[in-house]
Amino acid sequence: MTSDSDLAMSRQDLARQWVMKLARYRDPSTRRSVFELLVTLVPFVMLWGLAWAALQVSPWLSLAIAMLNGGFLVRIFIIQHDCGHASYFHNRTLSDWVGRALGVLTLTPYDVWKRTHAIHHAQHGNLDRRGIGDIMTLTVAEYRARGPWGRLLYRLYRNPVVLFVLGPAYMFVVQNRLPIGLMRSGWRYWVSAMGTNAFIAIIVGLILWLGGLMPFLLIYIPTSLIAATIGVWLFYVQHQFEETHWAKEPEWQLHDAALEGSSYYQLPRPIQWLTGNIGVHHVHHLYSRIPFYRLTEVLRDHASLAQAQKLTIRQSLSTVRLKLWDEGSQRLVSFRDLRGGCAGAALR
Repeated sequence: MTSDSDLAMSRQDLARQWVMKLARYRDPSTRRSVFELLVTLVPFVMLWGLAWAALQVSPWLSLAIAMLNGGFLVRIFIIQHDCGHASYFHNRTLSDWVGRALGVLTLTPYDVWKRTHAIHHAQHGNLDRRGIGDIMTLTVAEYRARGPWGRLLYRLYRNPVVLFVLGPAYMFVVQNRLPIGLMRSGWRYWVSAMGTNAFIAIIVGLILWLGGLMPFLLIYIPTSLIAATIGVWLFYVQHQFEETHWAKEPEWQLHDAALEGSSYYQLPRPIQWLTGNIGVHHVHHLYSRIPFYRLTEVLRDHASLAQAQKLTIRQSLSTVRLKLWDEGSQRLVSFRDLRGGCAGAALR
């Protein structure tokens, strides 16, 4: 009979084997990185200009172009994301400065985000270390232990309108203006936040000076909010699916959480391109130093990873109903499951 310790060891050995296999994909190509940056920034700037010109024809046409451009802003964020993992250029200093510049466009202070995102990677799926870089997820037992007011607040937080409409606007427009989570962690994060704010203010000031209020309201704001909403949705489905992985210490293992707690969000090719392959999230968490443009190589060469934790767009829509982690059944469940007695049976 296989003991729990033997099983845990075999899983750790498997995780180590994957890390060794994936290490050969980690080296970025400077030429490819520059190319990906250009084919993202050039269309983004061109669509911005087209949307501005369209204001003379129809504000609705301008708005439509601006919303489409939100997809390219998502791709800009993915490049910034890779810079934060030191996976985009061999030179880390270059990666950091490119990331800081792109952070002005994505409304995200790069050094603040880089640190909180590193915490997310180091702690994802750990029930004892929630709070930074995650979508708040209570266990069934924690939810039951709350009073009526606490339960109501959690239900409001997990409401789709809050998570995917109000939440992205709050996060990128309000929360990112301060080094939230790192307020007492040193001057570097304050410089990152305030420096990013200063450059954003310059851009907004130029837009208002050159074009007045309409370009700001019909181009800048919609592009930013569409990108923010897409980004939050992607982050949500990458970790919030029924058979994801949560565990308490000492059972929690980093690579188990990476492989089992991150999805492979299978998207149509155009959308996969715009989102920089970030849907291949289980591979990214297994080995975050792989450049985004090499993630598909991993799926091509390793069929088991191409099938693991696969989530289609249709399947992803059903994840919105999942709200609580049931430690008894080791899955995310809905409030309806809780009322119907299908969740938390082991906790009664």
